[in-house]
Amino acid sequence: MAVFKSSEGGSLSYAVERLWESGLQVVWFKRDLRVQDHRALAYAAQRGQVLPLFVVEPDYWRLEDVSYRHWDFAAETLVSLRDSLAALGQPLVTRVGDVLDVLERLRRTVGVDGLWSHGETGNGWTYARDEQVGAWCRAHGVPWNEIPQHGVQRRLASRNGWAAQWDRFMAEPIVKAPVLKPTGIEVGLIPSARDLNLVLDGVRDRQVGGRAAAEGVLSSFLTERGQTYRRAMSSPLAGAGACSRLSPHLAWGSLSMREVTQATWARQRDVKALGARDGWSGALSSFSGRLHWHCHFIQKLEDAPRIEYENLHRGYDGIRPSAPDAERLAAWARGETGLPFVDACMRSLRATGWLNFRMRAMVMAVASYHLWLHWRAPGLELARLFTDYEPGIHWSQVQMQSGTTGINTVRIYNPVKQGMDQDPAGDFTRRWVPELAKIDDQFLQEPWKAENAGAVLGRAYPMPIVDHLSAARDARERIWAVRKGDAFRQEAQGIVAKHASRKAPRRRSRKSAPSKQLDLPF
Repeated sequence: MAVFKSSEGGSLSYAVERLWESGLQVVWFKRDLRVQDHRALAYAAQRGQVLPLFVVEPDYWRLEDVSYRHWDFAAETLVSLRDSLAALGQPLVTRVGDVLDVLERLRRTVGVDGLWSHGETGNGWTYARDEQVGAWCRAHGVPWNEIPQHGVQRRLASRNGWAAQWDRFMAEPIVKAPVLKPTGIEVGLIPSARDLNLVLDGVRDRQVGGRAAAEGVLSSFLTERGQTYRRAMSSPLAGAGACSRLSPHLAWGSLSMREVTQATWARQRDVKALGARDGWSGALSSFSGRLHWHCHFIQKLEDAPRIEYENLHRGYDGIRPSAPDAERLAAWARGETGLPFVDACMRSLRATGWLNFRMRAMVMAVASYHLWLHWRAPGLELARLFTDYEPGIHWSQVQMQSGTTGINTVRIYNPVKQGMDQDPAGDFTRRWVPELAKIDDQFLQEPWKAENAGAVLGRAYPMPIVDHLSAARDARERIWAVRKGDAFRQEAQGIVAKHASRKAPRRRSRKSAPSKQLDLPF
């Protein structure tokens, strides 16, 4: 066990494979694009001269679950990170290519005495990539030290005590950025989306990346915007302002989960001291609970990487066609199902890269239940559209909303009722589905019932591609038919033992349960 002195004077212990007296320590940045509370960077600086490195991997950016909007947000964050590192003494070095080729070139030209990074729970491609990097490190005697970044734990034997461990981890000191010495190595360019052959995807009102943007969003949420969080989070219109909007910054690591958690706890203490009954206490309690659930869901993919591709409960294998109905999938993705509220949500998501949690759950449920699509295809579409795509949360939530976990309540949203409940004035729907301008308000979510339906439907706006009531009834019967028998229950019990939370986390209210969340877009 090696003990490293933090720049705050405290000690931080972490077991490492090997200690080097001196030499070039490569800090491999991935989804941790910050210098504050970056333990891998701080630890590496204790061991020798640091080379901060980000590798732009073209093969990754050709995957089905990544998109133009992802890279643009990441690129903005990389520019911010380069500036932050330059202020410390050594700017970020970027290289384009295979990470193994980049590391090997560094080893041959300048020498690599140690590789440092935060542990990552990514998609299947990054998992395989990291396996290859580990093999390269062993072959060349380069110690690779992966430091835990948030509450997710590697090789977790049991979920017992997980929530308490999360709290302890988040309460540890925030590590300050170290002073660095210049290496003199050419920093390289940060490529554009066009350089990576990424196609414009229709986004026009995406959140801005970078540390300054992240800090501004956190501050405004905790002191201004978040007061109505608890009651406004379910509305796609009000939620856009009342939700924290921190999720893309957490996904790319411009803020650490520890920084957000401690800032939230500090604000909770201030609110409690004031004794005010103005909504802040409940809002912050709900938000704090969702910070726990963020890591809870990533832990599921860490423990069972197969859920990116396979049903968590294998009893659902074959229940849906493996090849999706292309016409239904395309209509859903374009926002042309003929179900106004669903279409408004999908169009808004395509344009902005963000959607509030209840609406994420609804659009996924409509794809899986009403349209009876296998969750993988619509899951990929949503992954590309969410600026805050986080694989660990995304795939377990996609399965939860598709009813294939075997342990969660089956929730089949009524898209008409959701429109009436969450957009009662119709402002959101009319903004994104202007084709319904001639439909009266009382029929906005059910335009087929309007007297002038024939003049609009099938012309300016499509007829519904399914009868949502009968489609929901059929889906419910199919899903519940699988949930019979001892074999199903036995497998479900095993899933509960491995993946379910053991108790409500501290600082979480009952209303913050995650059953309707998808990618937890705070």
